[in-house]
Amino acid sequence: MGGGLNTLFSYIVYYLLIAHIYYQYAFFISYIAGIFFSYIFNTCIVFRVPLSIIKFLKFPAVYIVQYSVSAILLKQVIEKIGVSITFAPIIVAIFMIPLTYVLTRFILVKKI
Repeated sequence: MGGGLNTLFSYIVYYLLIAHIYYQYAFFISYIAGIFFSYIFNTCIVFRVPLSIIKFLKFPAVYIVQYSVSAILLKQVIEKIGVSITFAPIIVAIFMIPLTYVLTRFILVKKI
């Protein structure tokens, strides 16, 4: 559920931006917004662990991996397969949500 809400949040930001800027820039900005949303949501709701500056600073590592893989997949889905820039991020998210959950759990639940 957390991954789905984060994906929806990020997609709405992306969708609002693609009318105004290049799709890769829109994807990047929506990704950054999603990181902040995801940290708060996953910390407080999904894993119910205390907020922590150290965990917050480590948290973007999950998204550096996810963004890198997602940006490559997004380009392939749009340019090689021909999916529209409007719907391509949804396809990418379907593949990335399980990986993100595992990495997020490792960062937030592991004792630091």
